Amino acid sequence: MKKGIGLKSADIRLVAVTEANRVLVAALGLAPEQMNFVASNAESLEEAETDGDAQPRVIVAGDRVVGFLMYEAPRDNDEARIYRFMIDRASQGRGYGKAALREVLDEIKRLGHVGHVSICYEPDNEAARNLYRSAGFVEEGLDEDGEMIADLALAARTDEP
Repeated sequence: MKKGIGLKSADIRLVAVTEANRVLVAALGLAPEQMNFVASNAESLEEAETDGDAQPRVIVAGDRVVGFLMYEAPRDNDEARIYRFMIDRASQGRGYGKAALREVLDEIKRLGHVGHVSICYEPDNEAARNLYRSAGFVEEGLDEDGEMIADLALAARTDEP
């Protein structure tokens, strides 16, 4: 990407976790001061194997794995919950997080049954707070673990009869 050219969502893809990319996802890392902000990708991948609702996604820019996210959107609930979201420290500050957030929100909207999306993050994670706020998430307060809960109401579908 040339400097000065905006990152488009098309530059970022969300793909399923496979045996081929699993090692790359597990190798992604955060800066030392970010380590307490999110569970490790290895832990998240293990959790996804036993949680039938977990939807793990690899964030790919071009042909490079740059991040990981995981959400759930059970069919019997109108809420989706993004509970893992990270961009590798070497790829931060390039707009990948913003583009990946747009992509996952589009994926969730396409499910057709979700009315709102929630996300949790550490209250002192200013980068996350700013990213989610810029996407329209509204902070609702702290959960029992001391994490900030933010919610985004999705626009009503207009293609339904």
